[in-house]
Amino acid sequence: MFRNSDGSTRIEAIWDQTDRTGTPPEGFIYGTEYLEERINNALRSMDPRSVVPITDPEGHGTFMASVAAGSEVPEQDFVGAAPFSRIVMVKLKPAKEYLREFFFVPRDAEAYQENDIMAGVAYLESVAERLHMPLVICFGLGSNMGSHTGVSHLSYLLNDITLRNGRATVVATGNEGNERHHYFGAIEKGMEYQNVEINVGEGVDGFSLELWARPPQRFLVEILSPTGERMPSDYILSGGREYRFLFENTKVTVDYRITGILDGAQVIYMRFEGPSQGIWNVRVIPEMEMASMFNMWLPIGELLKGEVFFVRSNPDTTLTVPATSAVPMSVGAYDARDNSIYLKSGRGFTTTGMVKPDFVAPGVGVFGAGLRDTFTTRDGTSVSAAVTAGAVALLMEWGIVRGNYSTITNMEMKNIIIRGASRDPKRTYPDKAFGWGRLNLYQAFENLRIQ
Repeated sequence: MFRNSDGSTRIEAIWDQTDRTGTPPEGFIYGTEYLEERINNALRSMDPRSVVPITDPEGHGTFMASVAAGSEVPEQDFVGAAPFSRIVMVKLKPAKEYLREFFFVPRDAEAYQENDIMAGVAYLESVAERLHMPLVICFGLGSNMGSHTGVSHLSYLLNDITLRNGRATVVATGNEGNERHHYFGAIEKGMEYQNVEINVGEGVDGFSLELWARPPQRFLVEILSPTGERMPSDYILSGGREYRFLFENTKVTVDYRITGILDGAQVIYMRFEGPSQGIWNVRVIPEMEMASMFNMWLPIGELLKGEVFFVRSNPDTTLTVPATSAVPMSVGAYDARDNSIYLKSGRGFTTTGMVKPDFVAPGVGVFGAGLRDTFTTRDGTSVSAAVTAGAVALLMEWGIVRGNYSTITNMEMKNIIIRGASRDPKRTYPDKAFGWGRLNLYQAFENLRIQ
């Protein structure tokens, strides 16, 4: 799947953050790095995993890599988007157990820490720099936690690397568009508060949610249980408190913070431990006259155990973080069979009105590598990000490797793709689901040829 015609690997390097038995990459203090020579030795071995002991039990990363850059497999009528690309992989280590417990992450869910993700991104950049090669980062992860303004440490790292010459980043917008995990609040003048109803199903161990408000707004919250017991609001500029509901035997923690790297936004973090089944109310109270608009997000579906959703949810601004980053290409998914949007595809725009997703790519019923030398189909925005990453690699090969546009940047490639995107004449663009249209690399090249 990732070999040259002579059987040698196209994988330049792998950083396995979970393996602490070998030598970590230069500049990093954990994990094991496997370089091309050792990978080739493994391929020649009777027992390859004794040489490079890396597995992908779930198969998500392998599938994405095959779609973006898999070799041709004629008997399966398969070929990746950029089948001659060199490949660098990072296998992230799982989040620490105490963090999984604190955030009620289900045992079978994949969850990672932002610091390990940022280290992985930095590693990809270091390998590209060492090899003096252009780099396309395919990013298929996302979280609902954050302001959705494009302001976060991970977003800034992606922006910084992607602004460099010969670098591009493609980020999936996530699969939260139809999950009812976003609430948009608008408090009209004269209203004392707004009730936000959360439906909690049976067997939910716990969940958390965040309320974000752009400055200078500030809000307070009261929480009402399904039986009507009330956790009263206290004005707290920074800090938190706990409350035990008597009849529900539920512990709720509310923490107020003024945060944000640039803007000093307010975030109110709420954690429900052992919530009883029923409708919980979060009463949002404006602390000042100009406080009127806020957003709330529950965790992504994979990180929730049981059914938890907003009764009056809003399908917009459901793209996950860091798809809200300004510089990378943020990609949603559509069904290429009828050009309809994939219902779960994360929608824009950001809370500041920035157009995201930038465009959409095929993400329904896409064919790729499965487990144990099989092939399968998958849906989702990670798939559409992989398709786009391969397309961007081809554009970068044309521009940089072949010398047709040696100074091409991520922003220029993004604009080339947007100008070449397919658009429905009955739809107004930019669109919160489709962005600027559907990926059409052929038309993008046609536009360049015409110029």
